[in-house]
This record gives sequence, C-alpha cells and structure tokens, in this order.
Amino acid sequence: MNSEFFNALDLLEAEKGISKEYMLERVEAALVSAYKHECGNANVRVVLDPVKKDVKVYSQKTVVEAVSDPSSEISLADAQKISKRSKLGGILETEIKTKSFGRISAQTAKQVIIQGIREAERGMVIKEYESKRGEIVTATVLRIDPESGNVSVDTGTSEATLLHSEQIPGEEFYVGQKIKVFIMEVKKETRGPVVTLSRTHPELVKRLFELEIPEIANGTVIIKNIVREAGSHSKMSVYSRDENVDPIGACIGNRGMRIDNIVSELCGEKIDIVKYSENAEEYIKAALSPAEVISVTMTDERACRVVVMPEQLSLAIGREGQNARLAARLTGYKIDIKAE
Repeated sequence: MNSEFFNALDLLEAEKGISKEYMLERVEAALVSAYKHECGNANVRVVLDPVKKDVKVYSQKTVVEAVSDPSSEISLADAQKISKRSKLGGILETEIKTKSFGRISAQTAKQVIIQGIREAERGMVIKEYESKRGEIVTATVLRIDPESGNVSVDTGTSEATLLHSEQIPGEEFYVGQKIKVFIMEVKKETRGPVVTLSRTHPELVKRLFELEIPEIANGTVIIKNIVREAGSHSKMSVYSRDENVDPIGACIGNRGMRIDNIVSELCGEKIDIVKYSENAEEYIKAALSPAEVISVTMTDERACRVVVMPEQLSLAIGREGQNARLAARLTGYKIDIKAE
C-alpha cells in the first residue's frame, strides 16, 4: 500500500503539477489529524520516506513519575517495559500501524488530503491567471445565462464568467464560439480565484493590435493612447520610431486588411487611428479626425479652442458629441469647438 501511495503522489505531480513535497506535508497533517481524532489530545510524529516508500506514525508520550494525562504521558515503570533506556522527563515513541485507525479517523485523513489537493489546484489556477493578467486569451463559450446575460467560458486554464456589463453592447454569443477576452483582475477567494474578464476594456483593443500588427509587436510602432466607447467607437494614437515606417499605414494594412480583422473581432466597432505628436495643437487636430480643423488655440494649460468650417462642425462634434468627447479623452485636453 505504501508503494502505491507514493506512486500516486508521483502521478499527481506528473498529471496535475502538484508537487510531491506539498502533498507529503498535507498527508503528514492528515495522519496527525487522524491520530488525534482517534486518541484525543496526543502527540504524534509522522515519518514519510519517499525513497524507501515507507510511512510510519509514532505516538509520543512523556515519561513521568505519576500519570495525570494517559493520552500524552506514561509512567516510568510502563515505559521501561517497552524500552529499558526510558528516563524521567524523556519522550517514549511507539509505532502505530495506520491500518489500526478507525473508519472516522481514516475519513478525516482522507478529507484533509482532498482539501490539500483542491487548495493546490486553486493555487495553480491563480498563478496561471496571474501570469496572464493584462493579456488577452482565446476562450470558448460554454453557457449563456438567458436571465443575466452572463457568459460562462473556458479560458484554457479554468471556467470563468464574462459578465454582461463587460460585453460589447449588442453582441450575441453561441455555445462553442471562440472569443478573445481581456483578463482584467484576479482575486483570491475561499472557493477559488475570481477572474474578471472584459471585452469592453481599451486594453483589449491594444492587445489585438499587438497580435495583428508586426510593427507594433516588435516595437517599431508605439501605441501612445487608446480611448474607447465599446461597440461604437475607439480612437488610438500611434507614432513610429522608424521614420521610414508610416505608423497609421502599418496599423491599417493593405486595403485595410489588418484593421478589418480587429474590427471584425470587435463586432464592427469603428476605430480611428491618428498620429501622435508632441505638439499639442497638431495632436488635437489629428484627434478630431475625420473632421478638418482650421486652427487650434490654447486657452489654458489643458484647454483649447478649435475652429472648423461650418460644414465640418457636426463632424467634429460627432453624434451625441462622441467624436469631440473621445478626442478630449485621447489628448487629455478640454476642447471647445466653434464654427468659423
């Protein structure tokens, strides 16, 4: 049985990645718990030898003149019957056969071991998610809750939930669908890790561009900022560290093929890509595209007045003020738009 036990630990380490050292600690705790359940408040020493594939449990009792607690003490006379070397104040160890444990004690040990495996698995899942925090993963849709709209997905690490509030407005899912999700946050809870997934976070757009555009992946083109109203409109500012590389052209691709793949993943969301500039006036002009700006006048440290042709005013402001709002968030400036 001992040999089978240690072989099982090897298998557990190979298949689930739970270290043998960790499980040996849990088994030791389980055997101590089982013995105390069997014999009350007693001292016990457990020896687990993975080399010899041997398990031994020893009861420990203090040698005393007069016994007041039989579970932890033994008289000198009785101790010397077991070992002639016993002395007052010393510790006498007696081996206990684990098969002598009662059914309840064995069940207690089993529960401690199972709990240890679950805790190890939770720890591994948390570690796996922590390594992916701030990244996107491809997840498979498992279930869709018709009442809440929440979607259960398999991230490849475990099952997680994409909340309705973190979904792109209007998008629909089906079981088996492959979707890309952004891992926002990982919290350690008693029942396991709570993972916050998102398809509305601006970083999702950034990571999609990093996956799709080689020039961004290798650091030639830098994304300066991204602002987003998920499902409707995003604005992204970029610049190139190589004067021979057009940052906007690299992002859009030949006939828009590169950006089309990203727009498709985001359910048709419009993405404006503008060139970043250290010059605030130039940056604000670019941020208000597709509107054509006549002039930008700085009125405060973080505010400006923009003048456009009358026929460009509605385009500059955008539907329900969206274009101006996104441009202000992208640049960090308060923008007041006026017609010439």
